[in-house]
Amino acid sequence: MEINIKSKKEYHQMMVTIYTLMNKGEKKLTKLELTKLSQLTKAAALYEEKNMSLTPIKEPETLSEIIELKLFQYKMTQAKLADQIGLAKSKVSEILNGKRKADIPFLKGVHKVLNIDAGLLLEKTE
Repeated sequence: MEINIKSKKEYHQMMVTIYTLMNKGEKKLTKLELTKLSQLTKAAALYEEKNMSLTPIKEPETLSEIIELKLFQYKMTQAKLADQIGLAKSKVSEILNGKRKADIPFLKGVHKVLNIDAGLLLEKTE
């Protein structure tokens, strides 16, 4: 059964239902509830895509913009990225602010931690 959201009010009511089901915990949901949750989330995502313009206004173009978007998506700070790739926080900050060129250890770390395509990283490296 396909669910079609027609208004913002319906969307908000659906989101309340989604959060209620999610708060129960996956292991406590019945098969019927899991199916309902799946259908509701798909309908909500479709509504958001069509009506709420949640996509970026412009696609990231520079290496720094690509990395900043990935950091946002992973809810990660520059400091945490630096720790995970084993580089100094100041070095990561300088690279992302354009004060220093990206080097191989930085690119390898970003590729591994943020799952950014290696070809894209090399293409965007200045």
